[in-house]
Amino acid sequence: MSTLEPDEVPHHLTASYATGFGEEGRAWIAGLPTLAANMLERWVLERDGPARAGEASLVLPVLCPDGTPAVLRLQMPRQETTAALIGLRTWNGRGMVRLLDHDPMSSSMLLERLDGARTLASINDDDVAISTLAELHTRLVAVPAPQGLRSLGDIASEMLEQVPQAVKRLA
Repeated sequence: MSTLEPDEVPHHLTASYATGFGEEGRAWIAGLPTLAANMLERWVLERDGPARAGEASLVLPVLCPDGTPAVLRLQMPRQETTAALIGLRTWNGRGMVRLLDHDPMSSSMLLERLDGARTLASINDDDVAISTLAELHTRLVAVPAPQGLRSLGDIASEMLEQVPQAVKRLA
């Protein structure tokens, strides 16, 4: 399992890119195996588990040359990807995942691997869970938001402006 096979790309990611980005999205999905192979080779990474995907990215668990667990995140270059990089660099692991490396041409990211089994839902003591959330919030707000990032208000305003066109496209 050193490369990415086309059938490993989760269907919901393929459908999301095809629907949301049309031909450009389909081309990006088709190029994922080559992109993954290039990034695995560039950073001398070894696959370490099945591919996973969120709404916009494919994530491959990997091992770094020194054996450190990490993830390779592959996502089409977009404004949101650039914003994520700014945030990751600014917070630098204080309250969020640490960015280990980045390829600016492809927007690929090598990220610290988190323990998916250690979720807040796995904490049975409400006081410990609330304390954990408070500590996380404290770490996040201790570093000011970086200049140049769009605010949630700006994003919401842009979304509201797009509603009339989106409504026309509804079936």
